[in-house]
Amino acid sequence: MSWTLLLDVGNTNIKLSLTDQGGLKSVLKLPTDIKETPDSIGLRILDYFRLENIEPHNIQAWVISSVVPIMDGTLARACHRFCGCPCYFVPGDISIPINNMYSRPMEVGSDRLVTAFAARNIYSQASIIVIDFGTATTFDCITKNNYLGGLICPGLNSSVRALSTQTAKLPQFCIEYAGKDIEIGKSTLQSLSQGTLFGFADLVEGLIKRLRPKLESELMVVGTGGIAEQLLPLCPSMQELQPQLLLLGLRQLCLANNIIKTHQVTI
Repeated sequence: MSWTLLLDVGNTNIKLSLTDQGGLKSVLKLPTDIKETPDSIGLRILDYFRLENIEPHNIQAWVISSVVPIMDGTLARACHRFCGCPCYFVPGDISIPINNMYSRPMEVGSDRLVTAFAARNIYSQASIIVIDFGTATTFDCITKNNYLGGLICPGLNSSVRALSTQTAKLPQFCIEYAGKDIEIGKSTLQSLSQGTLFGFADLVEGLIKRLRPKLESELMVVGTGGIAEQLLPLCPSMQELQPQLLLLGLRQLCLANNIIKTHQVTI
């Protein structure tokens, strides 16, 4: 049985999943650590294979979207040492069939292009906005098969960490969701949680309202990553949630480039 390993290498986390003709297996999330060696990251990935009862020799390729260039060589060497299979980077080795309309196309991170491509393949609406709640919050705009560009805002979790670590009297806190209506905080923790959560919800709603007139009238707004699930009930403009949109995009690229092959052995 042949499998392809998909890796979404972000500034905060690395998400990985195995895929074949049937779809994605479970998703594992590891912290991004630029001090990793090929051996250390390779051994962690072997643990994932054991969890899924997959042998390394059954991996036919690694396919990677990375916004952390310093880790690319480490991952390529881990792939060759532990699996002995090809390692493909998107878009360096595998092009993304979407028209990049950025003034300087090379400035766009592979993650934004892959999620745009994935959304274009999933949704039929003329225009799409993909909101990715990652280390930064990005709004990516697609019309027909054109990636138009978008917006980059502070990330929710990054903002939380900044408040917790760079202020003398504000404590570390986590986001708690307690309903669709904002509450007046009766404690510092509740005030931080309510202000952050509803503040980001209104950021989403306000920016969608401003972007909508600049796109086709038939519009789909989809959220992915991080805090998207918690914000979905608070953001009427966000119509759907696709937690693994980037990994789905990598899988679609594999299918389009015949990297995912039919199983040779049935077990």
